[in-house]
Amino acid sequence: MNAGPPSAYQFEIYLKGLAGERPRFPTDLTTLEDVARGRTDPAVFGYIAGGAGAGSTVRANRDAFDRRRIVPRMLRDVSRRDLGRTVLGTPMPAPVMLAPVGVLSIAHPEGELAVARAAAALGVPMVLSTSSSHTLEEVAAAGGEGPRWFQLYWPRSRELAVSMLGRAAAAGYTALVVTLDTWLLGWRPADLDQAYLPFLRGVGVANYFADPVFRAMLDKPVEEDPNAAVLCWSEQFADPTKTWEDLAFLREHWQGPIVLKGILHPDDARRAVDAGMDGVLVSNHGGRQVDGSIAALDALPAVAAAVGDRAEVLFDGGVRTGADVAKALALGARAVLVGRPYAYGLALGGEEGVRHVLRCLLAELDLTVALSGHTGVDTLTPDILTPAG
Repeated sequence: MNAGPPSAYQFEIYLKGLAGERPRFPTDLTTLEDVARGRTDPAVFGYIAGGAGAGSTVRANRDAFDRRRIVPRMLRDVSRRDLGRTVLGTPMPAPVMLAPVGVLSIAHPEGELAVARAAAALGVPMVLSTSSSHTLEEVAAAGGEGPRWFQLYWPRSRELAVSMLGRAAAAGYTALVVTLDTWLLGWRPADLDQAYLPFLRGVGVANYFADPVFRAMLDKPVEEDPNAAVLCWSEQFADPTKTWEDLAFLREHWQGPIVLKGILHPDDARRAVDAGMDGVLVSNHGGRQVDGSIAALDALPAVAAAVGDRAEVLFDGGVRTGADVAKALALGARAVLVGRPYAYGLALGGEEGVRHVLRCLLAELDLTVALSGHTGVDTLTPDILTPAG
């Protein structure tokens, strides 16, 4: 980790400026999308940036942040700050995590390996997608001692699910995040217009192709008939018949904390807790699944109230800045996950780009907390916010 508070990154940049050096990547993380648009293949950019339907949910996620304003307080000693928090047994320097983003090799050849190294260098937990371009074991090795969680796209085969869970536990992933909103792929025009789905090209399926149970399903080895392997993947990727009763299966085969991702309704949050889940992740999949969905931030307060202190509430959806993180924490999130910005950083500069994005995000969060009159994240409560005029 870097010495000093996260906000020291700004002075590092200024000092380098004395030698004529400017940042390689934008420090306004809201501009990353436009920069990446001009430097990546249109199909790849569309896959990362695109949303469902007309994109109204993507826009709603951002609008929800803009409708809330922070009210800074003055004359408080904020010279020393501690943003640290432990979430489901995972200590982190700030309640910021990397959301599971699949097929990252389309953005950069090193994909998840570069992300894991950048995250580990800062102590930021990475949630690895099942749909990674490199195997979960390879990503764990790249991340070394860095904290890591595993996201599961719950496959149709129970034996395959058990195998993947066993592999993740053996590789040191300490918590499980189960995605509930992607039993079917949403209607995504950006991908459809390019006729582009990476999985059908054998990208993002490394965890399946390396799995012994999956390989046993095939008539021929993956290497001899990759098209048949992709077809088998498409039959196993998700199972829309899953119900609340199936959660007992996960609890039986995963010994660590379990978080359900995609919770937007307080009743679903209560059911998750009643089913023995350890956390819920308020998320609409970054607007990629249901066009016209409620903004994730708008759903957060009711879900947090429904859960209370019985489980941890996590959040993702539209996070672009440190101020966004502070607002989500104030509305009840114990930790906030960021997705697209680090994918853009990866596309622009590999490991260095990801690390820059994370340092910017953490620095801005540190400054937002301090300049609002706080010395830590625990005092970020709903009363620090007011509706925009």
